[in-house]
Amino acid sequence: MDLVPALQEPLKQPLKSVLGPATAKVMAEHLGLHTVGDLLHHYPRRYEERGQLTHLADLPMDEHVTVVAQVADARLHTFASAKAPRGKGQRLEVTITDGSGRLQLVFFGNGVHKPHKELLPGTRALFAGKVSVFNRRLQLAHPAYELLRGDDVAEAVDSWAGALIPLYPATAKLESWKIAKAVQTVLPSAQEAIDPLPESLRAGRGLISLPEALLKIHRPHTKADIADARSRLKWDEAFVLQVALARRRHADTQLPAVARRPKPDGILAAFDERLPFTLTEGQQKVSKEIFADLATEHPMHRLLQGEVGSGKTLVALRAMLAVVDAGGQAAMLAPTEVLAQQHHRSIVEMMGELAESGMLGGAEQATKVVLLTGSMGAAARRQALLDLATGEAGVVIGTHALIEDKVQFHDLGLVVVDEQHRFGVEQRDALRGKGRQPPHLLVMTATPIPRTVAMTVFGDLETSVLDQLPAGRSPIASHVVPAADKPHFLARAWERVREEVAGGHQAYVVCPRIGDEEEDPEKARKSPEDEAEKRPPLAVLDVAGRLAEGPLKGLRVEVLHGRMQPDDKDAVMRRFAAGETDVLVATTVIEVGVNVPNATVMVIMDADRFGVSQLHQLRGRVGRGSAPGLCLLVSEMPEASAARQRLTAVASTLDGFELSRLDLEQRREGDVLGQAQSGARTSLRMLAVIDDEEIITQAREEAAAVVAADPDLEHLPGLRTALQALLDDEREQYLEKG
Repeated sequence: MDLVPALQEPLKQPLKSVLGPATAKVMAEHLGLHTVGDLLHHYPRRYEERGQLTHLADLPMDEHVTVVAQVADARLHTFASAKAPRGKGQRLEVTITDGSGRLQLVFFGNGVHKPHKELLPGTRALFAGKVSVFNRRLQLAHPAYELLRGDDVAEAVDSWAGALIPLYPATAKLESWKIAKAVQTVLPSAQEAIDPLPESLRAGRGLISLPEALLKIHRPHTKADIADARSRLKWDEAFVLQVALARRRHADTQLPAVARRPKPDGILAAFDERLPFTLTEGQQKVSKEIFADLATEHPMHRLLQGEVGSGKTLVALRAMLAVVDAGGQAAMLAPTEVLAQQHHRSIVEMMGELAESGMLGGAEQATKVVLLTGSMGAAARRQALLDLATGEAGVVIGTHALIEDKVQFHDLGLVVVDEQHRFGVEQRDALRGKGRQPPHLLVMTATPIPRTVAMTVFGDLETSVLDQLPAGRSPIASHVVPAADKPHFLARAWERVREEVAGGHQAYVVCPRIGDEEEDPEKARKSPEDEAEKRPPLAVLDVAGRLAEGPLKGLRVEVLHGRMQPDDKDAVMRRFAAGETDVLVATTVIEVGVNVPNATVMVIMDADRFGVSQLHQLRGRVGRGSAPGLCLLVSEMPEASAARQRLTAVASTLDGFELSRLDLEQRREGDVLGQAQSGARTSLRMLAVIDDEEIITQAREEAAAVVAADPDLEHLPGLRTALQALLDDEREQYLEKG
């Protein structure tokens, strides 16, 4: 899955034949590195200057770090213990400093003798270990270390040429300096790397060659060397990936599909006449793009991004009806049963008599709208399957039950996938395989995706964005409730819930956990300071009980979570939608698609335990009617913490695209891309999707031009080899399935 540009034989050599079996085994198991080429593309995370010291002040908790620092103090303590009752137990405490802060190292037992002799005050060394906290101070227990002494200069220069020390992403089993020595061994092979970039592109953009870039990234003499290498290697990643996506788009244009055009007096026209409001400009524009795609004879592949509540479902339904008009069937795939049922209810409601084909009172142009989920009764399921096979049902809404072999369509013309990130590529592919010819595909997501991420992850899909909220949608006010600093704010939050209910409205309370899990006795609280960190996240079952007995006593409180039986979940949602429940205490099952316009307030407990885009999604469940919405983010984290700053950012804006940028900046980018790329490890090592927007945009243009001129890359053997390395079998399938 790794974007390793063109490998010739020396770069394909297995590491075990070059480095020895033990080191190669650790590299394969812990870092996913198998060949010389893999190791050459394992780039340093950052560089230390020999004369400078790192910032000990900024060390991340629970991560393996490598620091360059100087010993300030070393003390050997003797103590009595169960193993050494006569006071012979030994503990060496070494304090190191770098000018920005101090850090304690601790060694125990037999491990104290060597460091006690070597780590004398004034000694400089590289230290590597996992950062932990003891007595409220940061420490490294039993770190590995490598001295930087005058008499080691020859070896140090061999390991790290020049004054810049590369620090590599490392593991507990393999420290950064050992990786540096391994890289030193394979570096001569870099000369054999074939360049994937066309010569004209490289010259036009002033980029250095690939062998030179590999040399400079691992053994830079100056900061300028690092900058040159990075900009070259970023281009490789961006360009090779964009060529793969451009070829995918090109191949799609070669596939046959049935053009689907709505009839002037068909079901779509009748539906539009029924609408009690006019479409927003955004909805009209996006519908136009979709209808233009549906009218072509190759399959549409479009991503529809829209803020929570921007009316995506309506746009998708109009596309589905256009296909029904043209004699085809349309299927909507939802990630959960709750959501499939909800979509089915709201679509039937919007269509009215147009959804009552063959029934008394059904309109002349009507079709059947069928629901298909795993938990349906046998008779209802048989009828639904029959309606699909005969073509009676023009519209079907379902979960992955739609993908099963038994499900046959009469003429599947359009597949709409709701909440893209919850579906495996294989599932999308299986549904697309049910058409006689490839059906058109519309993917909807309410998670706003920055443009560059959309171009990188969904680059084989054209993108449409709905960024206006329909008229009549109310603004949502969001506030952080600091429960630990100001408990009276939390009391006030429950008063606000009571006020909303007294005004005839309803409320959600969201918790991170269900609460019927086994508690781990090891996770007992350590100290009052650590409570917010150490206690388990609040749970639906506990919170619902406490609220019903305490601050919300007398209100009708119910719970909803993912481990309930489907029928029970549906019954709870129906009661809430009908206004028979005042407060719904739930997990994130309500995150997507649950639509209860009368719900005006949401309290999110332990809000710091949720991601930015998840909070934004949840918040979109309130303010869906004419009354304004209120979202209260409850947290016990201290004001200065990063978690609280994240919550303040969410409270300060309703712009999902702005929040998605923030989310991407705060999470490691690989998580975002890795998740979207079928869960595999991200192929991007150098490219930062947010920061390198310009490179990605330019690479996409260059790639489109290259593929248009030479779809099979016959004249670019280096690029073809690079693509083969990128598109190993798994990745190839991933893109094939698009």
